[in-house]
Amino acid sequence: MIILGINAYHANASAAIVVDGQLIAAAEEERFNRVKYAAGLPVQAIRYCLAEAGATLAQVDHIATPRNPWARMGTKLRYALRMPRFAIERARVMARFSGIKEELATAFEMDPVAIRGAFHRIEHHVAHLASAYFVSPFDRAAVLSVDGLGDFASAMWADGAGSAISPHGATSFPHSLGMYYTALTQYLGFWKFGDEYKVMGLAAYGTPQFLDAFRKIVRADAGMKLSLNLDYFTHQTQGPEMTWRDAGTTPVLGRLYSERLEKLLGPARRADEPVEQRHRDLAASMQARLEEVLLEHVVELAARTKQKALCLAGGVAFNCVANGKMLERTPFERIYVQPAAGDAGLSVGAAFAVEHTILGRPRAFVMEHAGWGPGFSPTQIKHAIDERVASGDGVEIQELNEDALVDAAAHELADGKILGWFQGRAEWGPRALGNRSILADPRRAEMKDVLNQRIKHREMFRPFAPSILEEATGEYFERTHPSPFMTFAYSVRPEKRASIPAPTHVDGTARLQTVSRRTNPLYWKLIHAFGDRTGVPVVVNTSFNDNEPIVCRPEEALDCFLRTRMDVLVMGSFVLRKSAAVNADDAPVQTPARRLA
Repeated sequence: MIILGINAYHANASAAIVVDGQLIAAAEEERFNRVKYAAGLPVQAIRYCLAEAGATLAQVDHIATPRNPWARMGTKLRYALRMPRFAIERARVMARFSGIKEELATAFEMDPVAIRGAFHRIEHHVAHLASAYFVSPFDRAAVLSVDGLGDFASAMWADGAGSAISPHGATSFPHSLGMYYTALTQYLGFWKFGDEYKVMGLAAYGTPQFLDAFRKIVRADAGMKLSLNLDYFTHQTQGPEMTWRDAGTTPVLGRLYSERLEKLLGPARRADEPVEQRHRDLAASMQARLEEVLLEHVVELAARTKQKALCLAGGVAFNCVANGKMLERTPFERIYVQPAAGDAGLSVGAAFAVEHTILGRPRAFVMEHAGWGPGFSPTQIKHAIDERVASGDGVEIQELNEDALVDAAAHELADGKILGWFQGRAEWGPRALGNRSILADPRRAEMKDVLNQRIKHREMFRPFAPSILEEATGEYFERTHPSPFMTFAYSVRPEKRASIPAPTHVDGTARLQTVSRRTNPLYWKLIHAFGDRTGVPVVVNTSFNDNEPIVCRPEEALDCFLRTRMDVLVMGSFVLRKSAAVNADDAPVQTPARRLA
């Protein structure tokens, strides 16, 4: 049984393939076309998934998409009458979904008749719920999805039991906790699609002194409902203006807040203005109100379901600060957030919804790691190196066995070098988790600034994350609940903050990744070797990129390594070291030495 899940014509377009109940592959289109948050039809991601499964499109039994045009039809019709332009835009997207079989046939150069798989339209939030619960380790759990908008809903909650999910309620458009966070992110001057995580980092630098005002903006109501004070928003009158049908451009989201918001909070920050303390305090207040509303709902969900385990999905599930506080302040003892909890994860959710909800097949899979993207053979890696690194480039190349490789990498990190780490299959989701990572020494307080100046070129208020051996978590953090996908922030123990200053945020927390020897043995081995050398079983881990999607192929890793001031690249069994002269402050930027026909 082959099931193909496709998130298309929406930001974070992706594909996933499930064969006989097992996830075989999952990937975002951005990893292939190199367009951040790419939308459109994810043709390259679909090709990859089919190849990984050893199948053709004609052999697929079921094709699932996370969009149901019939969901909440009454609400949609009411808003169509009030917002004709928005209705026309939605109709265009629905038309694309209606013609997806023909578009697939065109992309794969085949007769539509040859695509024999049955097509299924799974409601947006049902797919989110399925993406969390059906791949979780829990036999019973409460399940919650919270995001901006999908099928005219912004949240849904349910019971998960065995192979069934039973939704109990939903929050409908225009009320949305995700839309609240995005609108205020824009108000604070961060306009790029996906900038919400920046404000979460900025919030740690402020105090929530505007919290009373934010309580007027979003309210938690009885029955797990929430309501926005719509005076402060525009999406309910003009529709959220979005451009996300095309794969070749990063999606753009129009302004969501009204002039009334500026009367309440003061003038909005322009994108080119400096970030001042007022903006930090506004960010802190915005985050604090999100946490109040979200935790109130989670406490109520625990009371309703009587469960001790919770599965989270939707874009709001990436708020690792709120997730960490759920473990402290709600009855839930275990929380699972899969690595692509946002809209990319809809392809996995739609596929597993067909597997279990429609076909009624028993569960047989748990997502314990994130390595569902492309991997590359030693021959492919060596070929890429031969093509891009010529003799005389000032780069030393060694090929080592695994033990020597790990020892060499640990030595370089302990010596203060910035190291690219390219191993195994690419990660599923927006976090680098030890397969496509840039690593550094956490003991050096200056390392955050060094990484930003030499490679990442991002806002200084954004923290870097620590990867820690799973068994050492309690030694360094005040909680030990596993965080394998970097989806929780915990307080660093006060006595350990001086030991790992680089990834410790200004408020004493860190968004950590716990690394299991069983699920990522090579990365575990590296951190263990670094711990043996330094006494600190932690490394700084950030995504392997420079203002682009995370690198996927060896060629992209080499290009990033050569054009930035990274010191070392460990890729497969190869170690590449730049000479000191190549990485000097006044050295010209390297360009890849391509020897291509």
